[in-house]
Amino acid sequence: MRWALVKVCLAVTAMVVIAFAVPLGLVIREMASDRAFSDAERQAAMIAPALSITTDREELTRAVLSTEPGDRGRLAVHVPAPEKAADGTEGEALDIGTRRASPKDVATVRKAGRASITEVTDGFALLQPTALSTGDIAVVEVFVPEGEVSNGVATAWLILAGVGVALIVGSVAVADRLGVRMVQPAQRLAGAAHDLGEGRLGTRVPEEGPTELRSAAVAFNSMADQVVQLLANERELAADLSHRLRTPLTVLRLNAASLGEGPAADQTRAAVEQLEHEVDTIIRTAREQRPQTQGVQTGVGAGCDASEVIRERMGFWSALAEDEGREVRLAGVDRTVRIPVARPELAAALDALLGNVFRHTPEGTAFAVDVHHSGDAVIVLVSDAGPGITDPEAALARGTTNPGTVGSTGLGLDIVRRVAESTGGDLRIGRSVLGGTEVRIWIGLHGTSPDRGRRGHGRRVARRFGRPRRKEPRTTAGPATSGPS
Repeated sequence: MRWALVKVCLAVTAMVVIAFAVPLGLVIREMASDRAFSDAERQAAMIAPALSITTDREELTRAVLSTEPGDRGRLAVHVPAPEKAADGTEGEALDIGTRRASPKDVATVRKAGRASITEVTDGFALLQPTALSTGDIAVVEVFVPEGEVSNGVATAWLILAGVGVALIVGSVAVADRLGVRMVQPAQRLAGAAHDLGEGRLGTRVPEEGPTELRSAAVAFNSMADQVVQLLANERELAADLSHRLRTPLTVLRLNAASLGEGPAADQTRAAVEQLEHEVDTIIRTAREQRPQTQGVQTGVGAGCDASEVIRERMGFWSALAEDEGREVRLAGVDRTVRIPVARPELAAALDALLGNVFRHTPEGTAFAVDVHHSGDAVIVLVSDAGPGITDPEAALARGTTNPGTVGSTGLGLDIVRRVAESTGGDLRIGRSVLGGTEVRIWIGLHGTSPDRGRRGHGRRVARRFGRPRRKEPRTTAGPATSGPS
């Protein structure tokens, strides 16, 4: 495209230069010729006064030699022979100066009475008829060298040629720059599309160049962002759905543990362990492949009653808690609490936290779920009496697992974190009053930042449950739990 534009510009400029330079060169040559012959006519007119007075050879010779062209041998006078005198004698024709024109050309001019230009050796001869006092016609011949006829023409043509070449080179340079300005953004756009097609999702195009290409670059970047977001959502969904399988797997594992000994029980426990391993592999694969994207979007108008969802999920987990001898406490769910989180997302977050309690604390460990409602947020506290987390900040690092924790994918609290962040809230980990880990989910009701009024509200919650004030780690970018998963 770039070279095509250059070729077109070269052809157009060359045609324009030729269309103007060739006629102008011809005009310059004609002007030089007219100038030379006009000077010759002026020089011929200089001898006319002498011819009108006398036809004496000596007088005319002196008159011819007194002029510049006559002195340089370029002027001649041809006087015809006079008619027969009364005594019957004939006059003599006079040819004064250097003659170059043929007698035939001189006779033709004398007969026609009009000036004429004839080609002679090394130039041209101007033949100018002049009337004599006797009524005869004399012819003045002025020699014009060929160099004077074309004087300055070659220089003018060289200048025209130089100007034409400069115009062509300049137009080619301008066309090349314009071509680069148009072609390079198009090439970058094509290369970015090729890279995106090969899976390099971070490819973007600089929004530069002509207006149309800038619009194309904006559209391409927007499309690439949407592709990345769609792939991220797909992988998040795959990871989340796989993680939700952990809940029934926990039940199977607990039930398999109570089967006692025997081949059937061992096979069941081995199958459950293998199934857990496969689910963990799917989760890890999805997490490793996903690009960095924003948190889960629950959709416009999505929401649920947090109290109802928590009661339902606690009903499910209470049966398992009873089998393991765990003491369970549930508080703050006696009234409707609407939150801007979809029901399945909140259920998945609770299952992730409660599943961690069962997986990473010994049997018989107590746990509690408390719900607190303020004017602009809802706080869900999941506490246990387990050993706690030695390094909450490391556990909150996105995509990490607790070192030494078996069966942990680092996704459990990532699900919880994204649910909280989708409402403008966040996730925090601390020490619970039961002695173990407390996971606090701050859910904003109106997109409120968790920092607004956080310190005062935390003191009110602490006083209500008799907890001492403490400095808790917080995050907006990472999973953690009693036993992170």
